[in-house]
Amino acid sequence: MLLAPLLAVLLGGCRYTFIPIIPEPVAVSLPTRLVTASLRREGRDLIASAALSGKVEAGYLSVVWFDADRELGRDSVYLDAAQRSAEFRITAPDKGSYRALLSFGGVLLRQVELRETGDL
Repeated sequence: MLLAPLLAVLLGGCRYTFIPIIPEPVAVSLPTRLVTASLRREGRDLIASAALSGKVEAGYLSVVWFDADRELGRDSVYLDAAQRSAEFRITAPDKGSYRALLSFGGVLLRQVELRETGDL
């Protein structure tokens, strides 16, 4: 009989006291992304346009133009947080299979293509 009240007092203090370990927050640094990229023709010119998203550190967005395997030219524009989009132009009077390689900070982001058939 005496054992029951003694156990009640001693065991009444037992509680679930597990405190979960909370890890440090993980700092995620996402790379710059190219959200839109296109290659189109306007008359005799080819126009490549691109827009960046995410954390944009100032740097150069570059384009390298190709007609099939032949390089046509290169261009770049300086982008920062205020200006996140760019448009590049090159004269290409003939129809063909054109490509533009877009890179930012030396990292290739996208290749856009325009394949033309028939007369212009």
